[in-house]
Amino acid sequence: MTKDMVTVFIAAGETEAQQVRSFLEANGIEVLERGEALRFTHGFTMDGLGQVELQVASGMADRAKELLRLADEGDFRLETDDPVPGDSALD
Repeated sequence: MTKDMVTVFIAAGETEAQQVRSFLEANGIEVLERGEALRFTHGFTMDGLGQVELQVASGMADRAKELLRLADEGDFRLETDDPVPGDSALD
């Protein structure tokens, strides 16, 4: 499965990696983590140490990047979300 994998996000540590991984997996995208074991023993990132690359199958990379972009911009909504009155994104 590691063949044809694309890095879609680089997390600053294990906590951020797990949050983003959970988000993508909740949206049906399988994620692999790539990083040094150091991230498990130290709770910080410095000069790239402790960073985690989140990788998805190349066929899912565009979808994953779009979900991350929407979430980053605050525009992500679940299909079951009720409209928020006065929300300009819905107008």
